[in-house]
Amino acid sequence: MVPVYGQLPLIPERAAGCDIVTADGRRILDLYGGHAVAALGYGHPKLMQAIQDQSQRLLFQSNAVAIDIRAQAAEKLVAVAPDNLTRAFFVNSGAEANENALRVACVTRKRGKILAVTHGFHGRTAAAATVTWNAAESWYGFPQTPFEVDFIPRNDVDAAHTMIDANVAAVIFEPIQGVAGAFDLSLEFVTALRQATRACDVLLIADEVQSGMGRSGQFFAMQAYETQPDMLTSAKSLGGGIPCGALLVGDELSAAMKPGDLGTTFGGGPLAAAAIVAVIETIQNEDLLTNVRAREAEIREYCIVGPVRSVQGMGLLLGLKCDRPAREVQAALLDHDILTGTSADPEVLRLLPPLLLQSAHVSRLAEALASITAKT
Repeated sequence: MVPVYGQLPLIPERAAGCDIVTADGRRILDLYGGHAVAALGYGHPKLMQAIQDQSQRLLFQSNAVAIDIRAQAAEKLVAVAPDNLTRAFFVNSGAEANENALRVACVTRKRGKILAVTHGFHGRTAAAATVTWNAAESWYGFPQTPFEVDFIPRNDVDAAHTMIDANVAAVIFEPIQGVAGAFDLSLEFVTALRQATRACDVLLIADEVQSGMGRSGQFFAMQAYETQPDMLTSAKSLGGGIPCGALLVGDELSAAMKPGDLGTTFGGGPLAAAAIVAVIETIQNEDLLTNVRAREAEIREYCIVGPVRSVQGMGLLLGLKCDRPAREVQAALLDHDILTGTSADPEVLRLLPPLLLQSAHVSRLAEALASITAKT
């Protein structure tokens, strides 16, 4: 392995529900979900059965042929998305979904400038990384960017109206900034982005790679904001652990695309499509959106204890603001066999647990936090 990952001191061997069992026999409550991927936890019978059945029926076939399961996945996905988004283009990851969204914006608007929002993260590919906050100063690596980019200060309504003009092709943003520490943008700011982009015929791209697929307590966080983007990207929880991503657009943008304009070898493969269908149906059949909202309320009520001073975010994409470096709290919780994540904000501990989290899990987190002595 190329040594590019900082790794935690545990080796998962198997997992079930919300628990990871390590090679040395520890049973760890996973409140991080593999970067928000494990929407249904581990070993959910419906997802496992869908993967097994599809792998035995047809493991792979390309987009050169039509496949019923791919069409079914597209129908299921647009049915739970904002109403104006009616077409799906399947890819392999969130970065790839954002890359294609940015390309569509440049091609259809024929403008050379993209705006993003400070502190946002959109991926590590050439275009997606260009609109990722501070990438140019740290890890971008490419000799030049594919377009001009500028960043709107987050939650600055006046800046949004000033910076969005007829020279801009698109504005891309995360309604809940995941890597930034589950920072939820204000309703006023998101509304301003929509108003200003619409006034200047600028496309609005909602990056819901981390916040989507039920994690916000709605299928997509934009539904909580009651705002319709022109494009929406999804990945991570989309396949419950099977790599996949999607770009959702409306009829107008879809009609502007012709054969060859977009392409992918593995995107929309039958195994990923079957997983997408299983995840969506399980969220619906088990009423997991209601569960997400209930668990969020419990975390906000019971987990502002010990080192935690406040909670930000939405649903089960939450940031616990701590009175010390979040890595210290993460290490202390791991001593209690609870796995959490950190973020770009050194004081914010990030929670991205499975959507089927239970009250007992929240109680266990609250008790472990309470055992960590607060700073005076």
